[in-house]
Amino acid sequence: MLKAGVLGAGHLGKIHLRLLNQSDKYDLVGFYDADETNAKKVEAEFGYKYFDSIEGLIDAVDMVDIVTPTLSHYDCAKKAIAKGKHIFIEKPITNTVEEAEHIRSLLAEHDIRGQVGHVERFNPAFIAVRDQVNNPMFIETHRLAEFNPRGTDVPVVLDLMIHDIDIILSVVKSKVKNVSASGVSVISDTPDIANARIEFENGCVANLTASRISLKNMRKTRFFQKDAYISVDFLEKKCEVVKMKDAPEQPGDFDMILQNAEGIKKQIYFDNPEIANNNAILDELETFADAINNNTTPIVTLHDGTEALRVATIIIDQF
Repeated sequence: MLKAGVLGAGHLGKIHLRLLNQSDKYDLVGFYDADETNAKKVEAEFGYKYFDSIEGLIDAVDMVDIVTPTLSHYDCAKKAIAKGKHIFIEKPITNTVEEAEHIRSLLAEHDIRGQVGHVERFNPAFIAVRDQVNNPMFIETHRLAEFNPRGTDVPVVLDLMIHDIDIILSVVKSKVKNVSASGVSVISDTPDIANARIEFENGCVANLTASRISLKNMRKTRFFQKDAYISVDFLEKKCEVVKMKDAPEQPGDFDMILQNAEGIKKQIYFDNPEIANNNAILDELETFADAINNNTTPIVTLHDGTEALRVATIIIDQF
């Protein structure tokens, strides 16, 4: 079991503490939080050991789970890496691309593992269809949330859209060619609703919409590719795959057949993959433990986190 420590005991930090505590791959040593009042409250309520300094916690563990506000990710990661500790770092990886690049270089120097908390990679609906998403040429995403003051310290792109940016970059095997975007600040000082269009060198186009001032929550992504349409509902954990294949010579009475202008006939069929229930946050933490123990590449690398931040930054710079 890897000795684990958590930096940050806010809303998400407490979830990480609970899951690390119940995992059989980690031994939760304790946590540090800059807000001493909150830290002592968490210690009293849940019994996790509170360290009164970052350095004290880092010295006591093998893996540091960084769940602090984004602005402090860089400093926390540097301190952990300097002591040779593996780091799990919540998204977005850091506040700037330059900080992310530096952390990546430090990680390579110390030959340790790092993973970024892009949790939607572990969403069971996405996992169910991931292997069927092959060379998509158009992608549309909607990530809408009801207003919540928590998170409004950053633009909606870093708060919400970055989830979809990471998913898209994970399935499109091509370089980004062009990005255009627009955003509007309605309640916050930073944009609360944004739309972006990402064009790739292979011709794929992704259209992303994110809002934190919606009347209902929605997290849907649709992939369009040759002979297939794939829909993923990240919120409801549902997926749908609609495929086309050459129509049989003698179609059955209930076969759905389409014929184009050239007379080519295609049969439409539906494939609804089985979705396995899971706890995505627990899975991302435990697969990271496997990567450390087996000396393998984590599922969401610091490179992945950096590239998602790079695209997010390009989008934000256009507002």
